[in-house]
Amino acid sequence: MKIKKVKGFTAAAVQAGIRYQDRLDLGLIYSEVPAVTVGMFTTNRVQAAPVVLGKKRLLHGKIHGKAQAVLVNSGNANACTGEQGMEVALRSSSLVANALGIDEDMVQVASTGVIGEQLDIEPFIEKMPELTSSLQADGFDDLAQAIMTTDTVPKTSSATVEVHGVEVNIVGVAKGSGMIMPDMATMLCFVVTDVQIPFFALHEIVQSGVEQSFNLITVDGDTSTNDTVLVMANGAANNPWPDEENQESTKNFREALHKIFKDLALQIVSDGEGTTKVVTIRIVGARTQKEAMNGAQTVANSSLVKTAFFGEDANWGRIIAALGRSGCQFQTDQVSIAFDEIVLVENGLGCGKEVEEKASKVLQQKEFTVTVSLQEGDASAEVFTTDLTYEYVKINADYRS
Repeated sequence: MKIKKVKGFTAAAVQAGIRYQDRLDLGLIYSEVPAVTVGMFTTNRVQAAPVVLGKKRLLHGKIHGKAQAVLVNSGNANACTGEQGMEVALRSSSLVANALGIDEDMVQVASTGVIGEQLDIEPFIEKMPELTSSLQADGFDDLAQAIMTTDTVPKTSSATVEVHGVEVNIVGVAKGSGMIMPDMATMLCFVVTDVQIPFFALHEIVQSGVEQSFNLITVDGDTSTNDTVLVMANGAANNPWPDEENQESTKNFREALHKIFKDLALQIVSDGEGTTKVVTIRIVGARTQKEAMNGAQTVANSSLVKTAFFGEDANWGRIIAALGRSGCQFQTDQVSIAFDEIVLVENGLGCGKEVEEKASKVLQQKEFTVTVSLQEGDASAEVFTTDLTYEYVKINADYRS
């Protein structure tokens, strides 16, 4: 099923042969007018040329917080490529600006793929006429395919809501499968909407939405050099401006955008490299939210825990051991652990082999929840993770070949 159209936005994708032949790998998003744009980027100290350029333009460009086009390629991350990599990022954005007749500062660029290899500008030069002439309102499905790397399926989500009685459309596409770890992940996410909204309001909604979605997922504990979330709002719906002092005026839009973020984040986890299970790690009863999150992330990223999930072994000792090194404060004799509704640890002690067998049956499911209760306070946190499989090792052992 094709995703929704958004007023004033078009998209396209072409086969440029950047790394592989006969696959879509170069995409473009275009807004007929400059759009209010909010960007969230990787927290890795090593940042790809497109991330450096994108942050600079959104924060210090001629028009703060606006963009009109996004150029994205897969197959090559353009990361750790020095001055040559930055030159390619600049030249490719210039090609877009010239073809569309817009200011270069209005062009965002994004890349995903292999780190440390120089990105050739020639495919961009050769394919730009085809790319820009292919722009169409229903081009986002092709775009979702063009940004895939080790992803096995494209990831899209859309919604229509009313803002002050006016219909507003939202469309999101994302990619991500490996190198997935908060903050954000090795992921790209592009959302376009025709809502009319000021920058400050959109920024707050995007920031809180990312915290509640992309910052809660992990596949392998690695944070990428290229993580990017871009949300563009061009105002074509012509809804009344939201009230600056009244968050209720953006409630429907906020809820819809957050739902799209959550949907795309869970699609990324479900498509994690080699994944056979999607697991929610929930810590409750912690002293502080920070401790709860540290505990959840440490358990979620433990290789021993994740391999136990793959082996469908209710080895709760690995969970409590991981929790013990997380920095989360607790008394061992107060801890309980449950797999879905099966409580297999109470007051720090196992409930017996019979219960473990029941818990192991829970692990046979595609999705389940591990809940750890600490009885130290009222704080809680959850992280979405995967199992660790033979296939994950295989994919990443020869990723560059």
